[in-house]
Amino acid sequence: MAQAGVRELDLLSSYIGDWRGEGALVGGDQPEPFRCRLSVAQGNLLKINYTGRCSLVNATLSISGTIAYNDDAGRYEAAMSSNAGYTGLAIGRQSGGRISFDLREQQKDRAGGDVRIGARILLVDDRITVDFEVEFNNSGDVLTASVPFDR
Repeated sequence: MAQAGVRELDLLSSYIGDWRGEGALVGGDQPEPFRCRLSVAQGNLLKINYTGRCSLVNATLSISGTIAYNDDAGRYEAAMSSNAGYTGLAIGRQSGGRISFDLREQQKDRAGGDVRIGARILLVDDRITVDFEVEFNNSGDVLTASVPFDR
């Protein structure tokens, strides 16, 4: 992998630190509080690593992954996996100082029904926002949460 530009690496490094956020999971009978912690650390080579935990009323979601600048392809890339069995890779779309990653995947729920899981990570103006979306194809129910993070 070729050396990434200093600007791209500086931008990723500016997000290193401990972050907290909260939102609500909506789409069920009533909104459920959704609290998250996110830790961003320097990874090896041209990457930053992130790990996060979100607490719901009756569940904990943990995520981890890396965000890197792929100099050969001239783009940011994010990899993410979760304890919900989700794994994904997303290409960062950059517009000005804003980078967004859309991760989408089809899964099966415990009953064998199709579930579409999505997460969008937004890096903009020294802030992080993560949007979650889960759609159960059998019922058509969609649960969403948007969590803005602050240091």
